[in-house]
Amino acid sequence: MRAMGSWYADYENTLQTEPSGMYSPKFNQVHDRAILLEAMRAYSFATLFGPASGEQAGAGALATHLPLIVKDAGEHGILEGHFARVNPHWQVLAGRETLVVFAGPHSYVSPTLYTEPLSVPTWNYIAVHARGTLSLVEDDPGKEALLADLITTHEPAYLEHWRGLPEGFRRTMLAGIMGFRIPIARIEGKFKLSQNRAPQERRNVHAAQSAGSPDEQALAHWMERLLDLTTISLIGRKRGSNSGGPLIEKNAD
Repeated sequence: MRAMGSWYADYENTLQTEPSGMYSPKFNQVHDRAILLEAMRAYSFATLFGPASGEQAGAGALATHLPLIVKDAGEHGILEGHFARVNPHWQVLAGRETLVVFAGPHSYVSPTLYTEPLSVPTWNYIAVHARGTLSLVEDDPGKEALLADLITTHEPAYLEHWRGLPEGFRRTMLAGIMGFRIPIARIEGKFKLSQNRAPQERRNVHAAQSAGSPDEQALAHWMERLLDLTTISLIGRKRGSNSGGPLIEKNAD
């Protein structure tokens, strides 16, 4: 068994963070494109952040919660969705960089799971931050296509019913929304899964979460997929690679 000082030295080597909009120690970062797309699709009810303007300028910033479609296109993917037309946020975000936050499963982690007595509680979670310039989809055919994709994703059987509704009714519904598209220009994935703990402690966390709530079970599943539960390294794929290999290298600088 490796001494506590030995694995902790390895951990400290991965502690550095890269300049980003989200605080994320290097050992929590995930760069694999396929995994990030999968996470965004799995947790696709996202939050769009942008500045306030006009009568709401005093608020400083606005946030809108929306279900999104995540498309496997472009360098990092494309996000599509729609606002209610009466929501003024779309007017502010049009043509501007927009931050989109995908919040995944999260859970409390008890220090009783650790072998080190000088430990405190923490929280494990998954989050993906995507940024890109929001462009509007204003024409009826374009908005119709956005809705069709959303319906196909969540209730495919309803699509035929939607298309069979009276044309006047559908036009009214389409007039009440404003579609948008965001090609992702920059993306950050943070998968906080107890990577900074000793191997036995990570196994304890995994065992407890495997028997816990749905969120805890989801985190345990991600631990199984992304962590080697006997070491501190992440496993998976290299950044930008579609083949096997380390997701990030051990003790990456």
